Amino acid sequence: MTPITEVEGRRVALSNLEKVLYPESGFTKGELLHYYATTATALLPHLRDRAVSFLRYPDGPDGQHFFTKNVPPGTPDWVTTAEVPRSSADSPARMVVVQDLPSLVWAANLVTEFHTHQWLVRSPEEADRLVFDLDPGPPANVVHCCEVALWLRERLAADGIEAYPKTAGSKGLHLLAAVRGSSSERTSEYAKALAVEAERAMPRLVVHRMTKSLRPGKVFVDWSQNAARKTTATPYTLRARRAPLVSAPVTWEEVADCRSPGHLEFRADDVAPRLQDHGDLLAPLLDPGSAAPLP
Repeated sequence: MTPITEVEGRRVALSNLEKVLYPESGFTKGELLHYYATTATALLPHLRDRAVSFLRYPDGPDGQHFFTKNVPPGTPDWVTTAEVPRSSADSPARMVVVQDLPSLVWAANLVTEFHTHQWLVRSPEEADRLVFDLDPGPPANVVHCCEVALWLRERLAADGIEAYPKTAGSKGLHLLAAVRGSSSERTSEYAKALAVEAERAMPRLVVHRMTKSLRPGKVFVDWSQNAARKTTATPYTLRARRAPLVSAPVTWEEVADCRSPGHLEFRADDVAPRLQDHGDLLAPLLDPGSAAPLP
């Protein structure tokens, strides 16, 4: 029988709690649910009011992966959903919006990565986030991403924009900034211009185009994540990788001091101590007063 738990007055069905999702470490589905429940105070503000795409991996990282964008069958009626615009030729999609702890636990039971847009469901025409996804092409690694991130930090600061780093939870690094007053199209244009500028400044290290033949040994500065239809891994989400790695916020000191990939690799059990020591390093992104206009 599927166990039922009560979360803030909502009944949530849980399943297969002993199932090992990450064979390398023996990390189970029950531990995944515990991770999300205990990290909710930091995670939920980054999910709230944003449509969520789920990258589901119910049989672990070695099993099938599939994106779920529309509201999944069987979604409880107390889970918030919203109509989300797509292209002008398509009707709106209806997607989940994770607003509270019961919804988070329900979604976590699906075994998922959480991915969110760079805009809020109440104002899809305005981007409130700027994102750069720094993706290293082997033999480049996250150490090289850190070098690029530091350059981008200074360049953004010159335009009055403060950037905050987090690990991708795989092999790269993400930079996020709070912005205001621009569309996703304008934000994408600005991000692309900075990616091109970074390539000109560091031609041996940076590429701004996705073309695979250009990427070995370089860091791809992916500016395209700013498109309205795109989503990026939400802060604190677990990733479907070989181990229960987390897309974890990091300090700029950690970025500057990174000398090997392992220095910026964080697992589920690393997050609680980091939150105790640092709080949510991305909390400034949630303050509307910190949002900067694009130049």
